[in-house]
Amino acid sequence: MGNTILYIEDNPDNMMLVKRALEARGYVLLEAFNGISGVSLAEENEVDLVLLDINLPDIDGYEVARKLRSSSKTALAYVPIIAVTANALKGDAEKALSAGCDVYMSKPINIRELWARVEAFVPAPEQKK
Repeated sequence: MGNTILYIEDNPDNMMLVKRALEARGYVLLEAFNGISGVSLAEENEVDLVLLDINLPDIDGYEVARKLRSSSKTALAYVPIIAVTANALKGDAEKALSAGCDVYMSKPINIRELWARVEAFVPAPEQKK
């Protein structure tokens, strides 16, 4: 198992925060600023986990999750997807999970929670033995 994480997020500030937090733990971060390019990056690269914003400028994160799960690249059916979103209304978590996400995290991003959620699926490189 590797340590490559794809983050699909249109907000540059959120992207920078997560990039710094995860690279500090030794992860490699691939960046996509919209849903379509995120799906393409996932299909072109070996990714171990996807962090997915729900409110994207082209297609929403629910559609991205469905596209990843039904991709011709079979491995994407099993790659963990963590929805990271400001959507905190009743039913939003269930909607993300039913679209194919494994975990739902609300914004603003708590770095310790982010590390814990990511490391539950992909151990940090410095923790591998």
